[in-house]
Amino acid sequence: MNISHSQLKHIENVIGQMIRFDRPADAVLSAYFRENVKLGSNDRHLIAETAFGCLRRLIQFRALIAPEKASPRRLAMVALMRLQKLNIKELADATSAGEREWLSSVKGKQLDDNLSIAAELPEWVIERLAEKDPKDVLALGLGLMEPAPLDLRVNTMKMKRDEVMDRLRADGMPCEPTPYSPIGIRLQDKPALSKYELFKSGVIEVQDEGSQLLGLITGARRGEMVVDFCAGAGGKTLLLGNQMASSGRLYAFDVSEKRLANLKPRLARSGLSNVHPQLLAHENDSKVKRLAGKADRVLVDAPCSGLGTLRRNPDLKFRQSPESVAELNVKQTAILASAARLVKVGGRLVYATCSLLPQENRDIVEAFLAAHPDFVLLPMDEALAEQKIPLQIGDYLELKPHLHNSDGFFAAVLVRKGN
Repeated sequence: MNISHSQLKHIENVIGQMIRFDRPADAVLSAYFRENVKLGSNDRHLIAETAFGCLRRLIQFRALIAPEKASPRRLAMVALMRLQKLNIKELADATSAGEREWLSSVKGKQLDDNLSIAAELPEWVIERLAEKDPKDVLALGLGLMEPAPLDLRVNTMKMKRDEVMDRLRADGMPCEPTPYSPIGIRLQDKPALSKYELFKSGVIEVQDEGSQLLGLITGARRGEMVVDFCAGAGGKTLLLGNQMASSGRLYAFDVSEKRLANLKPRLARSGLSNVHPQLLAHENDSKVKRLAGKADRVLVDAPCSGLGTLRRNPDLKFRQSPESVAELNVKQTAILASAARLVKVGGRLVYATCSLLPQENRDIVEAFLAAHPDFVLLPMDEALAEQKIPLQIGDYLELKPHLHNSDGFFAAVLVRKGN
């Protein structure tokens, strides 16, 4: 495949905007494609794959390019050579003689033996991980560099999982059941689903298997009062509503009007009638106080660094910092304490993040339990067994891409005991 001058230029432009790290990489890409409507699907695919691949290996590519400055153009050329496996001849139409000479000097270059470079994780992240053995850090880092599979959740009020898989296969979409979630399907490829009949009619939703497990362990049942405390765009809300068979009351709280607006079309497709979206001003809003001690289940999918989602959002490791994590810890502590007030005696509180850092996970839960003696930890193995999920993992749910082929997730189940 020969790369044209304009293809290289587009890749360079996108990488240049992405590595400013002033907004999410997928937002950069969407905006760029909106501005360049004449780009064909093949070009879009090449630009997206190369730019995201470059972010996934940015620490390595910067090390390869050193001591030169890792300019967007150099990064684009190295990405095409290393990720798209193009030789220098295939880049000839798009590059100058000097650039080709430089590329041949980089081509066989070996990287230094350095854990941050090999695992493609910033030093500050490595220092904070629970994994201390370099082999474990490397395995985690390599897992986070792989592209994520496309997982679906079946709306079992509309169709059974086996029927959906039969339909998908008949429509040319090879798939298999997810290994842990009883309502998940993993697609072999990444087809566009927005115009697909099963998607439009609310039979399937796109949701990572790990995220499905977080919803399932909440254990929502028919007729209960359940609160999704940080509902976001509502993937887990819909799962909880499904578990409740659209009965009882399900509150979807969030402080972002935009996120709750994104829930509306999904809610309409799902066919659920028991969901009540509510915009909060902050975690101590009067709407929260009104439900004190009334909820059977409360799910807190807390705002976090998102480092467990690096397969999808490789830019997050450069957009987060030790300072931003410390700020998040304050928020996580406050949100969990506020959400806990809603739980009735005997009720269940689930704290979850898509982070890999103990500071956002175990540390928050342990501090909460120390400050709230009326709550006890329910071992995760019990919560999983109750939902017939074939996974033994100990006291906490700690999912890792290289071990479970899901995003990195953490969850703890806490139960409010009587006085």
